[in-house]
Parts: sequence; structure tokens; C-alpha cells
Amino acid sequence: MIYAAVLAGGIGSRMGADKPKQFLEFGGKPVIIHTVERFLECDEIDKVIVMTPADWCDYTRNLLTQYFGDLSSGTGEEMTGSADKDSRVNARITVAAGGSTRNETLMNAISVIEADGNLNEETIIVTHDAVRPFVTDRMIRENIAAAKATGACETAFPATDTIIETDDGRLVASVPDRSRLWMVQTPQTFRAKKLRELYMSLTEEEKEVLTDAARIYVMKGEAVGIVRGESWNIKITYPQDIQVAETVEEQLCKE
Repeated sequence: MIYAAVLAGGIGSRMGADKPKQFLEFGGKPVIIHTVERFLECDEIDKVIVMTPADWCDYTRNLLTQYFGDLSSGTGEEMTGSADKDSRVNARITVAAGGSTRNETLMNAISVIEADGNLNEETIIVTHDAVRPFVTDRMIRENIAAAKATGACETAFPATDTIIETDDGRLVASVPDRSRLWMVQTPQTFRAKKLRELYMSLTEEEKEVLTDAARIYVMKGEAVGIVRGESWNIKITYPQDIQVAETVEEQLCKE
């Protein structure tokens, strides 16, 4: 089976809002709703797991119910509801609590898959930031194909600015060759069972330096494929990004 894990575990402290940034609105809907819609629209995705801070699980469930109807339970069993088309789509969504780090949240998502009875060598998990609402069908499908072929992949876009390295935030240590640098986006996609095995093999020191799941594979000498992203596949992090999202939405709707 193919699962999408929408990672909404952060609290958005840099946004300065009274609720996590995934619940802020643009285009008349919360950010997270835009994102979940993209995955529900892809017929290759069997189920969407929305990972959210534990204190926000009920809020998230209520919000998703408002837009998509009754949700499935965390064990893969359907909640009572009608058997129409909407009910079948709703059964694809599960809400679960995230962990204290991004990768712990991802491991929790894999635990949901295991509870469903669907964790095996062929299971694919497409992981994506809840606050990247402009993921495209093309990115999702190419991620799935690349993970099936390679075992792991991440979405990235060629760097357009010169990037420097610094040891202390005051002086430039080096200026890497920009032609070899790509900016990481999401989705990042993996064979779920292999990902958990590699994560569990890490030392505590190795876990502390992780910034994303793909780095686990690099640390262990495993291949990671690249799917080309898009310049508009932005991550909403700061207050001004909501206005940027409004502009991107308007532009994409015109195309």
C-alpha cells in the first residue's frame, strides 16, 4: 500500500500566531486543508495520515471532518458513516499524534501503518510538510515511482542563490559550487519498513544531528533518488508567507 504522511507536528513559533501555522488560512481555507486535498486527489495514495501535535489532535480531527466528513480511526477501522463516495474518501484519512522531533513523528506514522496491518517490504510512505500546500500531482507520482525504484527519494530544486558556509555566523568559511547544490523540499518518500529499520539502527548521537529522514539513508550509505521540485513549492514559515501563498494561489489558478 501507499501512504501519505502529512507532517503537521510543529507549533509554528516563528509565525507568532495563536495557533500552529498549518491552521492559518489563505484562499479561504486552512493551509493543511489545501495540502491534504492534494494527496486525496492522487489515486495512487491509499491512505493519508495527518500527524499533528498531541494537544491539537481533536482540533485537527474536527477541522478535517468539517471539510471531508467522518474520518477513519487510527487502527484502520472505519468509523460509522454513510457508504457513499464521500465516506469512501473519508476512510482514507487518519489523525495521529506526532513526536517531539520530526523523525519521531515519522516513526509514529509508521506505527499507524503497522497498526493497520499494512507494514511490509512493499509499503511506501510519502512524507510531506503540512505547510507546503502547493505540492503537485506530478511530484507525488514521481516520488512514488522513484521510491519503488530506489527505495528512497527526496524532492529538491536547484539552488538559485550563492550559498555560503560559516562556522560562527560571523565569518565566511567557504563558498560551495552552486552548480552542485540543490534546495531540499518535500515530499520525501521511502519504503516504510526499511526506513524504520535504518532509523532504529542509529545511535543517539546520530539521531541528534538529523534534519530530515533522507539523511538517515545518506548516513548509512544508502541510495537516495532526486525528484525535481518547483520554485513555488514553498514552505509557509513566517507571517509574510501567507501573503506569498495567496499570490501563488492566484497565479496558479490563472494557468
